[in-house]
Amino acid sequence: MRLKYLFFALLICTGLNSCVVLSTKKYKSMVAECDSLTNRTGTLGGFITQLQSDTARLHKEIATLKGLLTDQRTTNAAQKESYDALTNKYNALNNNLASTNSKVSQLSTDLQTREKRLKEVEDILRKRDEATNALKDKLQKALLGFQQNGLSVDIRNGKVYVSLTDKLLFPSGSIVIDERGKAALKQLAAVMNKEADINMAVEGHTDNKRIRNLGQIKDNWDLSVLRATSVTRYLTEVEHIAPKRLTATGKSEFQPIDEAKSEEALAKNRRIEIVLSPKLDELYNLITK
Repeated sequence: MRLKYLFFALLICTGLNSCVVLSTKKYKSMVAECDSLTNRTGTLGGFITQLQSDTARLHKEIATLKGLLTDQRTTNAAQKESYDALTNKYNALNNNLASTNSKVSQLSTDLQTREKRLKEVEDILRKRDEATNALKDKLQKALLGFQQNGLSVDIRNGKVYVSLTDKLLFPSGSIVIDERGKAALKQLAAVMNKEADINMAVEGHTDNKRIRNLGQIKDNWDLSVLRATSVTRYLTEVEHIAPKRLTATGKSEFQPIDEAKSEEALAKNRRIEIVLSPKLDELYNLITK
């Protein structure tokens, strides 16, 4: 309404200044135009108010969206950092898995190699045991006639032991082999000369009685060594067993068969033991590969 009155005032001023008298028709036309402008102005005012309200609302929404965008960017950054960390862990685990698989593969190969070698060792030991048992049988048959005179053949720790009491080999207190002892050693040598892969250790053993009046023999050590040497010389020099296959050792009184003090126990302890063992070069080479 204020705009209408202002318009009227403008018209009056214009009319006064121009000194032009308006006709009634023109006046009504101008009033109508003024009313139309007033209506439009009201409409535009309402539209502007609505636009201002919408603009304020949009600014508010934009601010909210900016906040959400910032939060989302922060969340995304945190998620990317977490993703990168997980990726690094995955890569590390993958590398560890590859390394572990490689180790497992190597261990599996090593295990197969060891199992193969173990089987080879078991086969060699089985063959050794079979050969040892066969050798024992041969010796028992060859020396059957002496087993009632203090000779025995048995297996201990995978080796064949031929044990001969001193009375079968030597006169009392002597280191010289008698004829009966030579006969027993001859039968033993006949078998051993056919078993070239068998090594022989000749061990002299005594009882624990002190030696008296035996000339060059000072004690049981001397007696055990010299008797073992006598047997070894006979086997190599007379029966022609290769010397490299034999060793001679004296054990004196310190490895008795029977700890008792009876004459029977002492007699058992006075003996020559010939220890027969197969050459284990094949087994040794296999183990040390």
